[in-house]
Amino acid sequence: MNLKAARQRQKALRDANRRAKRPDRDDVARVALFWLIRRAIEKGQQVELEKFQNKIVSMLSDQGFDERESDAVFDDLVAKYRTGGSPFRRKIHLIYTDGPDQEV
Repeated sequence: MNLKAARQRQKALRDANRRAKRPDRDDVARVALFWLIRRAIEKGQQVELEKFQNKIVSMLSDQGFDERESDAVFDDLVAKYRTGGSPFRRKIHLIYTDGPDQEV
C-alpha cells in the first residue's frame, strides 16, 4: 500500500470512528488514569498511588523520557485531579454531529 492510500485509509477510519462516536485508545487511557488517581486519593491510598507513580515513571524512563520530567508531569496530574471536577473538555465534534453551528 502506498503512502497516499494509507493516508486515505486512515482518514476514512478516523471519520468513521468520529461518526460512530467511538473513543480511541488515548481517550480511554486518559479517563482510566483520571479514575485511578481520583479513586486512590478518595480512599487515602497514598502509598499505592506512589507505587503506581514510580512504576509509570520507570516505564516512561525506559522509553527514553527524562525521569525527573516524567515525575513532575505525574505530580502535576495528581495535583490537578485532586481538586475535584472533571478535567476533560467537552468533545464538540461528538455533541454537534452536523457541525458546530447548531443550537443545543
